[in-house]
Amino acid sequence: MSKPALIVIDLQNDYFPGGAFPLANTDATLLTIERAIANARAKGVPVVHVQHVADPQQGPAPFFNANTPGVEIHPKIREAAPDAPVVVKHFADSFERTNLHETLQQLGVDELILCGMMTQNCVTHTALSRQTDRYKKVTVLTDACTTVSDMLHAIALHALSTRVNLAPAAQVL
Repeated sequence: MSKPALIVIDLQNDYFPGGAFPLANTDATLLTIERAIANARAKGVPVVHVQHVADPQQGPAPFFNANTPGVEIHPKIREAAPDAPVVVKHFADSFERTNLHETLQQLGVDELILCGMMTQNCVTHTALSRQTDRYKKVTVLTDACTTVSDMLHAIALHALSTRVNLAPAAQVL
């Protein structure tokens, strides 16, 4: 029997209205992810937050700078899973030089369910990471991701369609 985990990628304030780089459809995406987290928790599926923090050694970034309100995980997401581990990353791939794999191994996870921000970047890079070869299945929740436009979101999902499973959140969690 498989054991999935819900990986919530970069649900951070800078991507919402008032932040440094607001994305499209953030309200609907936030609501869908909140529901996905609630359903995951009700089913005993662990939730892991991934938080992108700009590398301070490379100087100030356009967003996600450490110790700014924009870098913080959105309060509704923290409230939905306050005890979930937080994996900090500096690259698009959530596995690249992080402890995500080790965190998932400690939880006994062998299947990944991904959602989050920047479908064409961080979600895609994580879904296609070489590290995901260690897992039985990778699913991207199509309605629990967003980016700068609907078109770019659709292009990214299409590109993923031959490598990972794609499904709306309600069909998975």
